[in-house]
Amino acid sequence: MDRAFGKRRKRILLGAGALLTAAGVGVAVSTAVGGAEAQPVNAVRADGLHTATPVKHVVVIFGENISFDHYFGTYPNAANTDGTPFTAAKGTPHVDGLTPALLKNNPNAYNPKRLSPSQALTCDQNHNYGAEQKAFDGGKMDKFVENTETDKCTGQPILFGEPGLVMDYYDGNTVTGMWNYAQHYAMSDNSFNTVFGPSTPGAINLISGQTHGMRAVDPKTHEPVNDSYVVASPDAKGVGTVINDPDPAYDDCSDKNHTATDNLGAMQGHNIGDLLNDKGVTWGWFQGGFRPTGTANGYAVCGQKHTNVGGNSVVDYSPHHEPFQYYKSTANEKHLPPSSVAAIGQTDQANHQYDISDFDSALNAGNMPAVSFLKAPEYADGHAGYSDPLDEQQFVVNEINKIQHSKDWDSTAVVLAYDDSDGWYDHVASKIVNGSQDASQDTAMCSSAKTTLGGYADRCGYGPRLPLMVISPFAKTNFVDHTRTDQTSILQFVEDNWATGRVGDASFDARAGGLSNMLDFHGRPAPAVQLDPKTGAVVR
Repeated sequence: MDRAFGKRRKRILLGAGALLTAAGVGVAVSTAVGGAEAQPVNAVRADGLHTATPVKHVVVIFGENISFDHYFGTYPNAANTDGTPFTAAKGTPHVDGLTPALLKNNPNAYNPKRLSPSQALTCDQNHNYGAEQKAFDGGKMDKFVENTETDKCTGQPILFGEPGLVMDYYDGNTVTGMWNYAQHYAMSDNSFNTVFGPSTPGAINLISGQTHGMRAVDPKTHEPVNDSYVVASPDAKGVGTVINDPDPAYDDCSDKNHTATDNLGAMQGHNIGDLLNDKGVTWGWFQGGFRPTGTANGYAVCGQKHTNVGGNSVVDYSPHHEPFQYYKSTANEKHLPPSSVAAIGQTDQANHQYDISDFDSALNAGNMPAVSFLKAPEYADGHAGYSDPLDEQQFVVNEINKIQHSKDWDSTAVVLAYDDSDGWYDHVASKIVNGSQDASQDTAMCSSAKTTLGGYADRCGYGPRLPLMVISPFAKTNFVDHTRTDQTSILQFVEDNWATGRVGDASFDARAGGLSNMLDFHGRPAPAVQLDPKTGAVVR
């Protein structure tokens, strides 16, 4: 640990025993945008904001579609037959993973098999709300092959698929970067999807803990319509719960840049962005491909593409992965850029919704917002079918390396989390803390649960187990946490750290387990560990 880092950490820790009371520093910024004078922006430095802990910056890297066993089932033991070698440090704790019995005598139709680095590009699995419940089979965890395995990538030879694929897993020779972060920081082996189902419910739970409040609207007029794909169990006003992946109403790039005619989803209620705005806390959602490549028929067009590790071309931006665009209060419908780099994190024409490149610009300028959500372009988000763990690793490692090189690293907590499990096998049966009695969707496991928060249907959870890590000077090192948490535990930490209050309206945030056991504000700081983006190996 270098001395400058240690001194800065010591100064922060001196104030850890009580709420910090430093006042924010206001800076007036006025910039010219498109030849016109932008409105002044009142910028408040994130490190001057009042926080309950020494954490002044939270960065959530929100990946796609990974169950815990799919990435960490055999942690910390890697085969070391191919890929990047991985040898665990002495004393590395084990996780609740794939035991010899589960590997050789699994109750499912196939035993789990190790996937090699050459099999990084795989078929996507079925991760629908109802299918995942059926795979759980009332907690027996033995019907994944019948319910969440899919063969829809048959005929695409670049993607690896085989019978029983849904059971398979990677180890530290492929997801090397993830295993190295677990070695040097804190990981949970008891964290869950807040509810069952795909990307949109997971992303909305991250920012509000509340998937009820969705209304189906016409893609052009935004008038309410009836659409059971967009809204499950609607009330008399057409407001219900989202369990699928409709595109957001307040996004020009929805419906394939408005070339399709599918109905869109509009959320009611509040999210963490609204709460942070009320407290004057800087924040932003940064997503690959958000910056438009042009316009067509009056709509912004998100046409940027990249190729994944297999050479397949993938459109970067996915509207249904951008949860703030479902809420009118936090949407940037036209994908407008920030009025200046200094304004990133403030409320201006971008309304806190940005391209991923804007995060890098803010970081380079020493202007990282207090709360940042990072979403990779699709080719690098880890979603099977079009992305993979090798491309995901490059994105995650590159961003964390940059943060560790920044002036704000010593007051930052990076959280790695995921939106859903993709239907990949995980052997742990989650506790159903919230039930639902939708006969068209819910199994007996959910309909028999005693609690139904707010009386809202189709919010059965917890769903499948997901990876969760905290990478920070404040993270416990080489530590596995067994506290039960879910996606709203991240929401809860942000709420508590900046004293925003809860979202309310039966949000899961009020009952979530905390992240505190993964953090240590009094011991020796965890050092910045730099990884190689391509191999995931430790370089410094």
